[in-house]
Amino acid sequence: MVYKMSREDRAKQFMPFAALKGYPDALRKKEKIVVPKVEFSEEYQEELDRKLRQVKKNDIVTVVYYCKDEYLKLTGMVSRIDDTARILKIVNTKISFEDLYDIVK
Repeated sequence: MVYKMSREDRAKQFMPFAALKGYPDALRKKEKIVVPKVEFSEEYQEELDRKLRQVKKNDIVTVVYYCKDEYLKLTGMVSRIDDTARILKIVNTKISFEDLYDIVK
């Protein structure tokens, strides 16, 4: 008796084999383009300082800031502004004034 394989079973033989399921996706998530930190002109730094002075606790703001070789965008409520330590805290994220790129109120 000769066993005849169904088309589906035959097709399975030729499907690519992934020994580590999810590994290609994990690699793609880890890929990151390293971006150098931008040096601001004096005029831009003054503009950013002006925007920062307008921000008050409990304001909802969107900031772009530099963190670990990339620029991130965060929107949330300002929970703390520490002029002495030069830190802006949005919800639970502490951002150094030196790492700020833009602030939108």
